[in-house]
Amino acid sequence: MDKEIPYDFTIQSLGACTIPSPINVSYFTPDTKRILFNIYLDQNADGDTLPQGVPGIPLSLEVAGPREKIFFDPSKTKAAIVTCGGLCPGINDVIRSLVMELYHRYGVRNTIGIRYGFQGLIPKFRHPTVELTPDMVKDVNTIGGSILSSSRGRQDIGEMTDALKRMNTDLLFCVGGDGTMRATECITKEITRRGLNIGVIGVPKTIDNDLNLIQKTFGFDTAISESVKALQCAHVEARGAPNGIGLVKIMGRQSGHIAAGAALAQTDVNFVLIPEVPFDLEGENGFLKAVERRLQQSSHCVILVAEGAGQEHIRQEGQRLETDASGNPRLLDIGIFLKAKIEEYFSKIGKEINLKYIDPSYTIRSVPANASDSMYCGALGQYAVHAGMAGKTGMLVGLMKDEYVHIPLKVISSGTMVDPGGNIWMRVLEATGQPPSMKND
Repeated sequence: MDKEIPYDFTIQSLGACTIPSPINVSYFTPDTKRILFNIYLDQNADGDTLPQGVPGIPLSLEVAGPREKIFFDPSKTKAAIVTCGGLCPGINDVIRSLVMELYHRYGVRNTIGIRYGFQGLIPKFRHPTVELTPDMVKDVNTIGGSILSSSRGRQDIGEMTDALKRMNTDLLFCVGGDGTMRATECITKEITRRGLNIGVIGVPKTIDNDLNLIQKTFGFDTAISESVKALQCAHVEARGAPNGIGLVKIMGRQSGHIAAGAALAQTDVNFVLIPEVPFDLEGENGFLKAVERRLQQSSHCVILVAEGAGQEHIRQEGQRLETDASGNPRLLDIGIFLKAKIEEYFSKIGKEINLKYIDPSYTIRSVPANASDSMYCGALGQYAVHAGMAGKTGMLVGLMKDEYVHIPLKVISSGTMVDPGGNIWMRVLEATGQPPSMKND
């Protein structure tokens, strides 16, 4: 039986590149330059091959960078940029990088912004487009959010494609998370079906850092930095009173990457609760008893909980699971729930506590990117423009194994979680000293 190939990393192209690149650089990246998908020797020993079935060639990805020949004539190219989904530090940095690269490096003079996400491509919403120039975007990296605004929810793929054709768009840059990337893939398919020469390039955005294959998504570093500030405040509050407890809730709908990263960056945290690691509230090995032991030992405690943790304790049996406009489950508030349960538990055992609850989630989402994320966003924008001008389509630019690469949209999905048996979580347990398990079984 033939060995199953896990991914097809073939990058779709609009056609032959015949126009000399206007970029004045001493190097260009050929399409033949690729990185190995599996970096460990034993993973390549079985002879993984390219999807095309070339024997003896390990599975690999196309490296991003400027091409010597490009597909689009810059003097006649019209580009559009859209930002979708929730806000995240660094969106404006990406917009700025895209505009600056198109204008100054390639000479593209016609770039527009689509307002309010994919709604901006649907006529009934009547959202006007905005002209994006270097003067307009030169300082937007200093502010949070998105200067184009955003929205959630599904829109009609045919209507969006109609709008791109009507506006004579050549290149569409989509900044968003897994839902946005799925919609972007559908737009690409419809464009291909119609035989249109419109390139579609994605820039992955999810503050939770939970996209598969992508080493790091922008906004993640900033989220950790801002979470650390909240944890420092929680620690001060906890130490400032007898039996003080600082409880902090941060983002992490399905994964605890931010919580784990923040706990490793600020090692005053004593408990980290994440969606990937279930816990019991009651019982001798449960969370509440563990908190009691911690207070007996040190008279204060800092707890960090990701928003998706412990949902099974809050949701009533038979309670309907609601979703938002993007189809994401609406989470119940684990922070408020834990605060009430902790206070109730210690009241029952007659022990006075001083609990301070901090929820900085929306503050974190809305701040400008820090220096690390700003650099990363700048690179993503530049590499996205290189790919788009070279006629690449149906792909996104991402960081993998410290290389910027081209990844087909069809292989990207969310749900990359913290491995409870992996190195990161083991380091969290070592840093916090919390029990390896808070389950009674």
